[in-house]
Amino acid sequence: MSDLPRKAVTRTAKLAALPLGIAGRATWGFGKRIVGESAELVGRELQQRTAEQLFKVLGELKGGAMKFGQALSVFESALPEEVAGPYRAALTKLQEAAPPMPTRTVHAVLEERLGEGWHELFLEFEDKPAAAASIGQVHRGVWHDGREVAVKVQYPGAGEALLSDLNQLSRFSRLLGPLIPGMDIKPLIAELKDRVSEELDYGLEAQAQQAHAEEFTDDPDVVVPQVVHQSDQVLVTEWMDGIPLSEIISDGTQEQRDRAGQLLARFLFSGPARTGLLHADPHPGNFRLLPGGPEGEDDWRLGVLDFGTVDRLPGGLPATIGESLRMTLDGEAEAVYELLCAEGFVKETIELDPDAVLDYLLPIIEPAQVEEFAFTRGWMRSQAARVADPRSPAYQLAKQLNLPPSYLLIHRVTLSTIGVLCQLGAAVRLREELEEWLPGFVPEGPADGEEAVAEA
Repeated sequence: MSDLPRKAVTRTAKLAALPLGIAGRATWGFGKRIVGESAELVGRELQQRTAEQLFKVLGELKGGAMKFGQALSVFESALPEEVAGPYRAALTKLQEAAPPMPTRTVHAVLEERLGEGWHELFLEFEDKPAAAASIGQVHRGVWHDGREVAVKVQYPGAGEALLSDLNQLSRFSRLLGPLIPGMDIKPLIAELKDRVSEELDYGLEAQAQQAHAEEFTDDPDVVVPQVVHQSDQVLVTEWMDGIPLSEIISDGTQEQRDRAGQLLARFLFSGPARTGLLHADPHPGNFRLLPGGPEGEDDWRLGVLDFGTVDRLPGGLPATIGESLRMTLDGEAEAVYELLCAEGFVKETIELDPDAVLDYLLPIIEPAQVEEFAFTRGWMRSQAARVADPRSPAYQLAKQLNLPPSYLLIHRVTLSTIGVLCQLGAAVRLREELEEWLPGFVPEGPADGEEAVAEA
């Protein structure tokens, strides 16, 4: 019944060809350097050719290959423009599309999961998929009560394909490292593997989406579709129109870019505070701009889709993040260092200079230092280059810092969101969102009684 298991050999062969291609290009590059071509120019051409092959293969596959490609695609802002330009279109395509599942397979899954009379649940059902994701595809329909719905159908064998792809990608992750300067690919793949079982569970996804839909009902800024029906491998939610964020990135007005960026930052920080959940898949394919915000039809709201990957944070984002960010902005090097040590960002066996740590952090948190910050690909590239250059103090210090497991997903989501903001080229009042939603960022004032005593 499943396309994915039948094509496992083909999938494996395509993925296995990636390291061979990379090795071949490395030999070609070595030859070009021997005949006197600039190492920098050869390196960039190698990077470009490798990226083109990687995203061509990932774009042809579903499962873990596509999931990895989507996760990686939000970091393209960190690439040099002459390298990023030629395959930016391929990255955007990864965020929105994949080869469809045959109609007969879709019907078989619906019959197995919804019953032989599944057609009776719908007034209309479109066999042609409206969108495709890494583990399933979405069909448009009309539910029996007249509501327009999105019907998400999981690919049969998706779990096996997901794990197989990620295991294979992990084996040659070191070869893929140079694609994104300053980024370690292996922990990204490991973290994606850790989330496989959750993402395959549409019951967990339905719970997370419904929690957000209820919390953001009638919200002036954010729209989350309600869950209509859920069973194994099938999830039915209300349909949501709007402009995909990938289209705003490629063709949007500056007003749309700025509004999308502001709302994306707002959702990143307000979501955990309001629901105890962090939406952990912030690639542009999961967001829409919808007309009809607080200022009327000419204003915009942010539509949010796909809650298959979430981080459960019952108390919201850790207050440690806000406290360390605030103290860094205030230049409190010793206090920041002590907090990082206490949280495990600096291992007990490592001793660092607090002032050096502060110097390392300040450029990264530049967007929080000003009232409004213009996110650009150039800024993202400068940050990546600073950490990726083996000659720089930032590179040496970054190698000695540790990322505790409880912060892994938060870190990736934050970096990914910043990557999308840079793709948008959005001007965002980030500090405003931090003050409103990030625990610990605004110091707690004295209680009323304490204030009265102080005044007396």
